[in-house]
Amino acid sequence: MHITLSVIGKLKDPPLKALYLEYQKRLDWKLNLHEFEGKASQRQEGELLLSSLPQQSYLIALDEKGENIKSEEFTRLLQYIQLHHQGKVSFIIGGASGLSEDVKAKAQKSIAFGRMTWPHLLTRVMLMEQLYRAQQILKGHPYHRE
Repeated sequence: MHITLSVIGKLKDPPLKALYLEYQKRLDWKLNLHEFEGKASQRQEGELLLSSLPQQSYLIALDEKGENIKSEEFTRLLQYIQLHHQGKVSFIIGGASGLSEDVKAKAQKSIAFGRMTWPHLLTRVMLMEQLYRAQQILKGHPYHRE
């Protein structure tokens, strides 16, 4: 898998950054991170995020109004992307005001981590854990328990 993570905000909080880096270290898949400061309008943030993405990548928006899926469904989605999109997937996480409508319209999938609203910087760490979990499910490793 070739993963691109395009996000608004820099992860500065030491405990969150350490957790993010721990999951990144565990991940066998290639990961490119593009961080942008969140001082622009929602539309401008969206343009920045979209401009950083590689061509021919399956785009997933992380949005509180997205679909709630289980870890196993997320894993199957990544398997589908591996087979039908050369394993290229991009995730977009907006800033405090969320994603622009343009970004949401361009995304092939929109997912949420439950119905609650999460801070965008914490969402990044949660995504890394779910990517690691999916990797372990695909390997048949007992990390994931049903």
